[in-house]
Formats: sequence, structure tokens, C-alpha cells
Amino acid sequence: MPHSDSSGLIAALRADGPAPDRREALSLYGQFVGDWDADVVTYSPDGARHEGQGEIHFGWILQGRAIQDVWMIPRLKDRRADAPPLPIAGNWYGTTIRAYDPDLAAWRIVWIDPATNSYRQQIGRREGDDIVQEGVTEAGVPTRWSFTEITPRSFHWKGEASLNKGASWRLFVEVFARRIGG
Repeated sequence: MPHSDSSGLIAALRADGPAPDRREALSLYGQFVGDWDADVVTYSPDGARHEGQGEIHFGWILQGRAIQDVWMIPRLKDRRADAPPLPIAGNWYGTTIRAYDPDLAAWRIVWIDPATNSYRQQIGRREGDDIVQEGVTEAGVPTRWSFTEITPRSFHWKGEASLNKGASWRLFVEVFARRIGG
């Protein structure tokens, strides 16, 4: 079957904007719709710092009732078959689906990254000026992913885990994203 960007799947999935009945709630993640360049920093348990570059793309889906994004490390234009994985995080080629749940007054979030065999479910909410997503790994380790320092042209994303049931948090990954274009 030939591949086409205008396939029925893409046409059915894509939406032009937020659903009108949830526009205000959907703006929490809707502010990220567009394309982003990213500097990625990972931290080893011994404190060593590792750097890489990536890209992120956010868009409206499912009649404007959800947002899907794709996170890639390294950037697609830099991807080679022999590219070494970024220490700690690996090379990402994953997608998130974020859907607002009015019964929870929060977002249900599912991350799928077959490149690193990583699968997460989280609940996301506004906390002050930030967005915080909380969940647990398959091993039961609490995780916290946060969008901070959010502006129309940039954001700082942090991936943390707690090895002591939430008493303290360890930073594993940071992403410094800059909007591409308009």
C-alpha cells in the first residue's frame, strides 16, 4: 500500500484547533502547538552531564479534543543509523497524547516511545505558572515531568524521579525548547 501524507488516518486524526466547548481548558497545552528546537541535557547518577539536540512538534487531534506531540532526539536531520544514544535518556522517537478530562479537571497523558521501550501514563495539571505531570514507572517509581519557564517562544521541561516514594526528587533530563518560526 503506498504511503501518503494525505492518508485517511492523518485526515481523520488532525484537527485545525481546539474544540470550542473546551477551548479554555485546552489552552494549557494548546499554547505549545507548533514546532520546537530543543537542547537536551541528561544527568548520570554520578552527576556527569551529557548534551544533545532534538526537536518537538505539537498539534491538535481528535476533533480538537486532544493534543499529540512527537519528541525526537536527535533531530530528524541529524539522525544516522550509527548515532550513539544520548546517555541516560537514549535516543527518543516518541509521541504523547494529551486529552483533557473534565471529570478530573486535569489532563490524561500517555507517552509511547518504542525507540527506548518507554511507556508512561500521567496526570497533568497547572501548578502556579508551571504544568506538572505525575505518574509512576512500570517498576512503581514515582515520576514528575514539568513544563516551567513557559513563554510564547520557549519552555523548560524537566524529567524527575523519586527513589524514596516522593520524599525527594532526582533530575534525570532537562529540555530547553525554542519555538521555530512564527
